[in-house]
Amino acid sequence: MSKLFVWVNDSLIPSEEANLNIADLAVQRGYGIFDFFKTIDGKPVFLEDHLDRLYRSAVLMRLELKQSRDEIRDKIIRLIENNNLKDSGIKMILTGGFSPDGFNIAEPNLIISQQAFEIPRTMSEKGISILTHEYQRQFSNAKTLDYLQAIWLQPILKEKKADDVLYYSDGLIRECPRANIFVVTKDQKVLTPESGMLKGVTRKHLLEISGARYVTEARDVSVEELRNASEVFITSTTKNILPVVQVDGYVIGDGNPGEVSRALAKEYNRIIYGS
Repeated sequence: MSKLFVWVNDSLIPSEEANLNIADLAVQRGYGIFDFFKTIDGKPVFLEDHLDRLYRSAVLMRLELKQSRDEIRDKIIRLIENNNLKDSGIKMILTGGFSPDGFNIAEPNLIISQQAFEIPRTMSEKGISILTHEYQRQFSNAKTLDYLQAIWLQPILKEKKADDVLYYSDGLIRECPRANIFVVTKDQKVLTPESGMLKGVTRKHLLEISGARYVTEARDVSVEELRNASEVFITSTTKNILPVVQVDGYVIGDGNPGEVSRALAKEYNRIIYGS
């Protein structure tokens, strides 16, 4: 495989030459934001949505992006041209900067990297099992570098033979660490949490698709509604639509991907893959 390039601020360099000063707040305190999108056949998917969220996260976390939106878009295009990867994932990281005292925000560093990445183009027929865990992510409406809780829980997931974790707080479901969640009621109403979570780009487009077919609501969703659901699925850039067939050991529906999940996945795939 040929060498990959990466942007570090305004320099496009081979990835093995990229480095970050250890005084950066991303290293010292884990302070920073990021966003991630995929390319299909060399073309970015929902790029403008991801740039919107990157800038929102930057404002929320008091990080100043010195590059304009056009400049970042141009950097992404050049990165795609140089790396020549057909299907890939592109990550944009904005750090807290080289902080002299290791505590105050400095001038952020922008890193844009790309890696080969391909996911199945059909929805999983197996589905996944998730565990619920009481936790409220801080700065939940920003896409930060903070994944401490999720990483700390990984040994427990392996022990319980679960595939992912779903956070809840005050009796309301929130989000998975890297995905949004949707609940389908027994009368085929589609629900997804609206507060205390990061609003994903895939979630945004699924709401539009679902709203054209089913009664769809973005609102508070209780843990009880989750457990009584006829279908559950999660959404993300890396998962598209992924059915959930077990929650805390309880089978959802008949234990298989449901009719609504299949219909929404088919339409979503048509939009991003063209078939």
